[in-house]
Amino acid sequence: MLLCIDIGNTNTVLATFDGDKLVHSWRINTDPRSTADELGLMFRGLLSGAEVEISGVAACSTVPAALRSVRTMLDRYYAHVPHMIVEPGVRTGVQLAIDNPKEVGADRVVNTLATYNLYGGPSIVVDFGTTTNFDVISGRGEFLGGAFAPGIEISFDALAARAAQLRKVEAARPRSVIGKNTVECLQAGLYFGFAGQVDRIVERMVEELGPVKAVIATGGLAPLVMKECRTITHHEPMITLIGLRMVYDRNV
Repeated sequence: MLLCIDIGNTNTVLATFDGDKLVHSWRINTDPRSTADELGLMFRGLLSGAEVEISGVAACSTVPAALRSVRTMLDRYYAHVPHMIVEPGVRTGVQLAIDNPKEVGADRVVNTLATYNLYGGPSIVVDFGTTTNFDVISGRGEFLGGAFAPGIEISFDALAARAAQLRKVEAARPRSVIGKNTVECLQAGLYFGFAGQVDRIVERMVEELGPVKAVIATGGLAPLVMKECRTITHHEPMITLIGLRMVYDRNV
């Protein structure tokens, strides 16, 4: 089976594929201080519990501090199988129609590839993670750019840290947009505010781009607010892992 690893700022997501079929998946906390040995032992522990035999590995990371450890881990623990990190020089088939292609995170590139193959284009991916990323894909599968916004948990943390009478609360949907206590007021402003932010940004993108075939929600926090977003048309939590599988097939 192919093991795909997506190391993000907050979470690391792993999945195994048997051909096109996703078989297993795991989500763990990302620690940029993890050594190659710690990563290797952790991944092997998860795989051994599922009794999975690996025939190849594909990885990408948006955490610069983790890249060296990932590269060393692959050479040390998966030297016996083909392995690949998505970075400059790897064939993705995605044209980056932006000012500086070197600035684009590997996750956005593989998201573009997977989205275009699954849904066609033009399309928009809304990735709810540490930041909320909006990725725009053209009708020809090009990555056109997008937008960044503070993530949901970052915003909750920032309010608790900067406002003396506010505290950190659970990121959850309140019973009403009219909060009856401090917790509900915080949740209402952030929950409905984020849904409105997503819809307005997507609407403005559609105004510039024209009609789109799909608006896809992904990322660990997508289930929290996507049902409140009227512009979201699909939910694909594993789109980055699917894209990694596609890139692996192009290169190995």
